[in-house]
Amino acid sequence: MLDILKSNWEVLLLGQYPNGPLGGLVLTLILSVLGLAFSFPFSILIALGRTSPMRLFRVPTTVVVYIVRGVPLIMLIFWAYFFVPLVIGHSVTGFTTLLCTLVVYESAYLAEVIRAGIESLPRGQIEASRALGLTYLQTVRKVVLPQALYNMLPSIVSQFVSTIKETSLGYVISVQELTFSANQVNNNLLTQPFQVFAILALTYFVVCFILTQFSHRLERRIHHRRAGTFIKRSPADDLLLQSE
Repeated sequence: MLDILKSNWEVLLLGQYPNGPLGGLVLTLILSVLGLAFSFPFSILIALGRTSPMRLFRVPTTVVVYIVRGVPLIMLIFWAYFFVPLVIGHSVTGFTTLLCTLVVYESAYLAEVIRAGIESLPRGQIEASRALGLTYLQTVRKVVLPQALYNMLPSIVSQFVSTIKETSLGYVISVQELTFSANQVNNNLLTQPFQVFAILALTYFVVCFILTQFSHRLERRIHHRRAGTFIKRSPADDLLLQSE
């Protein structure tokens, strides 16, 4: 395995770059970052629609979430592969197809993460904000979303880990991500498939393990910070209540 890694690490890391298109682990990470970044604003809108008291917004966003979450990602990739060229009028690369699919797919899943963060907030905060004269949009922007997104940071990192693994399905439309690069190495060697795909599995494991540990540390830090803030402020709150 070490000999395979020494002689093919550039292909696994960068694909054919600089003599060809960028690929490998770097392209996997680029797809994951862009997919999550582009889906983030859509996921916020969907989450707000899901928690809206108005059926006009709640019902359509709920239907979208259920449909996207109920369909395998591979099917969405195939649909995007044939549907996106029809919409824009010309063919697109596998990279664009997979990125569009990830944006749609992650928007639905990330929306549920943000929705959980919104619904975990005490209802009294929203009522107090409205009582102070803030509009609905001001309440969402200044009170709800900052707390919900902060509380859900570990879950967002975990979703990023899932996105990294989901990019491997780009192999079916010839996106030259990490799995595609590993298969190229296997086709060149022909006689060592177990070793090649063991390296592939180990690479995914190491990257996802590091990010998962970061998510756990971030979760503990948020928990300790919130607990410390509560402990620090509660005596002052008691004195304030006594003085009143």
